[in-house]
Amino acid sequence: MKDSTLVRSNERVDDLERNGYQLIQNPEVFCFGIDAILLAHFAKVSSAKQKILDIGTGTGIIPIVMHAIYQKGNFTGIDIQEEMIEMASRSVLLNEIQENVTMKVMDVKAYKSYFNAGHFDIITCNPPYMKGHAGLKNEHPSKTIARHEVACTLEDIIEAAGYMLKYGGKLCMIHRPHRLVDIFTSMRQNKIEPKVMRMVYPKLGKAPTMVLVEGVKNGNPELRVQPPLFVYNEDGTYTEDILEIYGKKGRRENLSPTDTQE
Repeated sequence: MKDSTLVRSNERVDDLERNGYQLIQNPEVFCFGIDAILLAHFAKVSSAKQKILDIGTGTGIIPIVMHAIYQKGNFTGIDIQEEMIEMASRSVLLNEIQENVTMKVMDVKAYKSYFNAGHFDIITCNPPYMKGHAGLKNEHPSKTIARHEVACTLEDIIEAAGYMLKYGGKLCMIHRPHRLVDIFTSMRQNKIEPKVMRMVYPKLGKAPTMVLVEGVKNGNPELRVQPPLFVYNEDGTYTEDILEIYGKKGRRENLSPTDTQE
């Protein structure tokens, strides 16, 4: 039985439905959305020796889900928010995966102070979607940092990834389609070649709301566009692709409340 003393009174524990893994979350601060789960499945771990970094890890959802799925690799999650890293670290202990998953307080803009060049095989990031001055700010600072480029910009993240990735290493991101030109431009400026792209649509007939992108450090030019990913069927139920990603293919029960994008 997992140690319930790791959970605070204002927090909840969500079942990730992957190998019994769970995640501690504080609903007043920030809860993960479907975008984090999509990215965790998009970024593939192929070897136990691979080193994976998650930038802006928040609750630690991406490295914890990736470890639950692949059961291999060494993961590091970084975030500038101490309270988020403290909570994510307790989720690591809750799942007893501390030998393979580590959480660190770190400002990504100071990447050279923490890691050597070419240290990681894979870098994942579900970055803030909104530019610093765009849209309304949320009351809690953690939500503002998660959604708006106030602590770092898209360009800061890709620059850091260009330094920390090994030759042939992969940067996997999820973002909004309207930032694609910015993503591709910044990748090439930092010697990361865009190689794979997949658009995510709410349902058939709607415009895409998210895009998954994979870039390869020092890769050759060639962009492959994967088939579109639809979240909902016409009747409002989840598509088979989404149910498979959540490990629920063939089962039509509702997903948990955290599965809706924040």
